[in-house]
Amino acid sequence: MASAQRAQKDRVELLQGTLDLIVLRALATMGPQHAYALAARLEQVGKHALTLNQGTLYPALVRLEQSGWIKGTWQTTENNREAKYYAITKAGRRAIEKQTERWRRLAGLVDKLLVSEGA
Repeated sequence: MASAQRAQKDRVELLQGTLDLIVLRALATMGPQHAYALAARLEQVGKHALTLNQGTLYPALVRLEQSGWIKGTWQTTENNREAKYYAITKAGRRAIEKQTERWRRLAGLVDKLLVSEGA
């Protein structure tokens, strides 16, 4: 199997709400980012198993901004273009804790179900 086909096959599909936690954590770690840089960094960290297109990432950014968990401001990029940079808010930092706990409970439940299926 060619490496491009293998990479496509190994790509991760995100559960509803998972992307929000990933974006919040990335912004908390990396500081303010524009959408393209954020998507590129997440793809790099995920070793290309997580590819975020505009139809996936932008709705998440809008949702997070409407929740008050991130704030966007227009700035000039390193390439002298205007882009909206997103930064995590205090409410977003609090949300990371709650969302992380929620994710761990869900992952634990899925793990239990998978283990019990094999028994």
